[in-house]
Amino acid sequence: MIRKLAISTLLAAVSLAPVSAAIADTVAAGASTTVAAPATPAAPAKTVSAKQQAQRDKMKSCNADATSKSLKGADRKTYMSTCLKG
Repeated sequence: MIRKLAISTLLAAVSLAPVSAAIADTVAAGASTTVAAPATPAAPAKTVSAKQQAQRDKMKSCNADATSKSLKGADRKTYMSTCLKG
């Protein structure tokens, strides 16, 4: 059992030796070992409808009011619900 484990450990070390040597050579040459992420195109800007913008503005306003009133928990939830409906 120990001999089988020693052989498998040795085989693993031998199979990784070329990779380790390549990394060591790269580092010794002063090159960076980091790999740059592939460039991804920027997502196109989404257009927002007037209705969506009105809802966002209402949400900001209600949120600011709830914050100024120091509402928290269930009281804040109830206030936000009422504010957004009205």
